[in-house]
Amino acid sequence: MMLLATMVGEGAVVPMEAVEAASRLSPSVKILFTLAGAALSVGLICAMIRLMAGPSLPDRVVALDLMGNFAVAMICAFAVLSDIPALLSVGIVMALVLFLGTVAFALYLDRRVRGVWSHDS
Repeated sequence: MMLLATMVGEGAVVPMEAVEAASRLSPSVKILFTLAGAALSVGLICAMIRLMAGPSLPDRVVALDLMGNFAVAMICAFAVLSDIPALLSVGIVMALVLFLGTVAFALYLDRRVRGVWSHDS
């Protein structure tokens, strides 16, 4: 939690503010975010198993992309829970980079399968 105390806007976000923000939430919302975090963790573990098991390179890339998306979801859920809006921007940027990486890999696979490596296509 101490690593998340970064400069945001004109002031510093201290961990105590995040704890106070979480304490303002209703108990049902806290339970909901706890269950969502648990479900995301289980999904992350399943994606890690798929990443290690394969069997093909595209399966591994999709699993890696899924793991990144689970991480984005966890970051955004934590941002809402702890009332740190700067983390939402981190999640958006991370999701865009993940998307571009997936598109680049799909282009690579397409060219590898067709055997086209020139810029003419």
